[in-house]
Amino acid sequence: MNHSLGMAIETLVAILLMLTIVYCVMLNKRLTRLKADEHSLKAVIGELITATEIAERAIGGLKLAVRDVNENLGSQLAAATQMSDQLYKQLGEADNVVRRLSKIAIAARPVTNPETVAAPAAAKASTAKAVAAAAEAFSERRRSNGLAA
Repeated sequence: MNHSLGMAIETLVAILLMLTIVYCVMLNKRLTRLKADEHSLKAVIGELITATEIAERAIGGLKLAVRDVNENLGSQLAAATQMSDQLYKQLGEADNVVRRLSKIAIAARPVTNPETVAAPAAAKASTAKAVAAAAEAFSERRRSNGLAA
């Protein structure tokens, strides 16, 4: 019986060794796959780091562009405000010129009243009025900063 018991133990040990070898082969395959995954993961991490650096540089460039645009836009806005004020003043001056020109035009119109047509002296008086109105408009023009009508 000793011999059978020894043989059974040897067989059991041989079976366990075979199972251990099979398990080691499976474990080796898993470790090989894990190493391959590790290399691909390192490559992905490297690409991620590169993309992050590119994004950081792009953000820095965008910050500079925003700062330049703000400065440029501020100066253009100030220039536009100044030009708007200047145009407003010129429109006021143009309105004064138009008013004076309309006064001159009204004064220079011949009177269509039947009484003035009959009397040449009255016509001379209306011409004198027109000349006086023109002279007055001219003197107003000279007083207001020399603006030509």
